[in-house]
Amino acid sequence: MRLPYLPLAGAMFVMLNVPAFANDADFRLVNKTGYQIDSVWVSAHSAGSWGHDVMGKDALGDGEGVNITFPHGGGHCHYDIKVKYNDGDEAQWGDVNLCNYEKITLFWDGKQTRAEGE
Repeated sequence: MRLPYLPLAGAMFVMLNVPAFANDADFRLVNKTGYQIDSVWVSAHSAGSWGHDVMGKDALGDGEGVNITFPHGGGHCHYDIKVKYNDGDEAQWGDVNLCNYEKITLFWDGKQTRAEGE
């Protein structure tokens, strides 16, 4: 059974120096956690609220990926990301520069959800 864990401020992101398109914060989310993800929220880092689920499909099963697109005009890049699993657990990352990533892959290591961007 997974224990809830909320990593701090994007500390679990690993940059692989793969360039993304400038001012493009949309990304592909890949689930390799072993659990189903039911909701994904992306909000501007300064927003203070999550808004609505942006996943675009009902659920993201283990091993699946989904393209995450959301309104992000004005060339903004810094966002907070939150996911909710089908068992109610959540994980979140703050102040992620989404302009640096084309794909974000989530992993569960038995203690926490880890996110790697490329």
